[in-house]
Amino acid sequence: MKTPKICKTRAELKAAIAQANPGSLGFVPTMGALHAGHASLFSAAREENELVVISIFVNELQFNDATDYARYPRQLEADAQLAGAAGVDIIFAPEASEVYHAGLPLIQLNSGTMGELYEGASRPGHFDGMLAVVSKLLHLADPRQGEYRAYFGQKDAQQVVLIRRMVADLDYPVQLRLVPIVRSEKGLALSSRNALLSEEEKEAALVLHRAIKLIADRAARHEPLDVEDAIGMFQMEPLVELDYFVVVDPNTLQELAFNCQDTPFTGEGLILVAATVGKVRLIDNQPI
Repeated sequence: MKTPKICKTRAELKAAIAQANPGSLGFVPTMGALHAGHASLFSAAREENELVVISIFVNELQFNDATDYARYPRQLEADAQLAGAAGVDIIFAPEASEVYHAGLPLIQLNSGTMGELYEGASRPGHFDGMLAVVSKLLHLADPRQGEYRAYFGQKDAQQVVLIRRMVADLDYPVQLRLVPIVRSEKGLALSSRNALLSEEEKEAALVLHRAIKLIADRAARHEPLDVEDAIGMFQMEPLVELDYFVVVDPNTLQELAFNCQDTPFTGEGLILVAATVGKVRLIDNQPI
């Protein structure tokens, strides 16, 4: 297992990348509390690149709840061990003052109408804050030469759609790679927030995957999706409060007409779900 170099400042990161002088660089932005899902991103980056760089930064701008921001897990030492085992070369772990060196930004990217849907509706400003920090981190990790790739997990599907659009609209010189969701044996999508769930809540949270599988199986058979059946599954779980369960266009995030209630499903779609389990908000999705 290698020991990644930990950089705390922009200058240290730039110097470490320049010293490596890679022909290709794979970058994975994270908020830490790393798990096997993150490791799959690191491994994908390792397979394609000479140098693998990750960031660990809990971005205040993505939280609209100060309590949620304060309790988000921070465990750099354990994270560095997992990252090293997955082949990471450099960890950029800055303080907020290093990322937002002029204070919280007065000028920010606007996530537009796609950023106001679903997670954006439930967490106003979340995606503007996410784009602000991803934009900065993509610049800071840019090797300025050679191939440059950034890796994101499918679990944050709406986030990925917005990042893709930002990269395309603003001509970022980076190739985006999407890595599938990693799940527990029972089907729960791995998330740093899962550590905040009790064992009883983890069992209740499995309804997210069961509901997704019901609709995905119907889609595979080209049947009407009838998402009301999936929504009804949440009403049987007293520990789970559903926020939304929808089937959308994977490029525009617009809800498919009536979610194919009465007609056979054809083409492509994306199932999106969010629910609060106990006091923990969880998201999941699946392309269909």
